[in-house]
Amino acid sequence: MARTVKQGPVDAPLRKATPAPHWKQLRQGDRVRVALAPGFETGGLVDAITGDHTAVWVNLDGGRGRTLLHCSDGVEIFPEED
Repeated sequence: MARTVKQGPVDAPLRKATPAPHWKQLRQGDRVRVALAPGFETGGLVDAITGDHTAVWVNLDGGRGRTLLHCSDGVEIFPEED
């Protein structure tokens, strides 16, 4: 027998997905510095960006592959100065 499931505030996202202002300046092909965790940073190139700038695909340097970063993941993406 199936139970009735109520959708409520518990099912809401934990925090609003709002990218930092500098994420909105990122463009495909930009060189960036990615802070994945305290004390761990790596460089890379922006491969793709969602239309609302909440998610960014980055090809990491050193053959570390392509990774998807979301603004609610707690990571920071900083454009590198030319």
